[in-house]
Amino acid sequence: MRVVRVTAFGGPEVLRTEEAPDPVPGAGQVVVEVAAVDTMFVETQVRAGWGLEYFPVRPPYTLGGGIAGTVRAVGSAVDGGWTGRRVVASMGITGGAVQRAVVPVEALTLVPDGLPLTTAAAVFQDGVTALTLLDATAVAADGRVLILGASGGMGTLLTQLAKGRGAYVVGVARGARKTALVRELGADTVVDGTDSGWPVRAREALGPRGAEVVLDGVGGAMGAEALPLTADGGRFSAHGAPTGGFADITPEAAAERGIRLLTIADAHLPDEARVRLAARALAEAAAGRLRPVIGATYPLDRAADAHRAIEGRGPLGKVLLTV
Repeated sequence: MRVVRVTAFGGPEVLRTEEAPDPVPGAGQVVVEVAAVDTMFVETQVRAGWGLEYFPVRPPYTLGGGIAGTVRAVGSAVDGGWTGRRVVASMGITGGAVQRAVVPVEALTLVPDGLPLTTAAAVFQDGVTALTLLDATAVAADGRVLILGASGGMGTLLTQLAKGRGAYVVGVARGARKTALVRELGADTVVDGTDSGWPVRAREALGPRGAEVVLDGVGGAMGAEALPLTADGGRFSAHGAPTGGFADITPEAAAERGIRLLTIADAHLPDEARVRLAARALAEAAAGRLRPVIGATYPLDRAADAHRAIEGRGPLGKVLLTV
């Protein structure tokens, strides 16, 4: 079977498609014939050698995190009824960019009938994180929510889910195409982050008190600029770092105004919780209440092109690999 390997830390050119033996399921495992692979920005950062304190991987390793596909074989101690079922599963940060993947049966989540596997792949991992963040920050009806990176894979889901809870949503995205998308997804106000005066525009939209909740999927200087836009006693989630680092906000600076500061660690969940939340996200998508935006798809053999597209920030929403 074909697999995508990260042969060294570096640019997209370090990705190589190689042949590997077909996997055999062990006890408690299944083999999934992969149809689509979720591709996240953080995977491009890890491939380049960033974030090893969070993701302790070393080349060579197999690319890929979340997968969607069909169970084709089961190991011992696994109910044979899983065979032929459509599923998603998170592989962590490695192991998903393959034609056939071995997955522990307890990591599987069933895909609702009628939901395309590409849609399932695009929604379930970011959906898990989005639901976790909204619960942790207690986004509620009539609250004011500021979302940085609102046009990204998770930002688009956060926008829809926050609106679904009745919040007033101010989204920040870069450029006309991305701001138009965030507006289409239901944000009450959209601010163009390419404008150096975006914090002023955001303040005007949020009102003098500011946002009860800030969901920072960008990090860096933009994330730090959002702290003054947070209401006293509010919640600030600094979970994104596509700029190369998380927002430089100290717990002391947040505590001075009674702001609860959350980090990426607050989005880490045990496997059982991830499976449960993945089922929630897929159910929302199947019901038409949650629409992942798939900006581009690439075949497995063009994983390097997929990474170039993600790093170039061209596609809207998600980029998927298809098998």
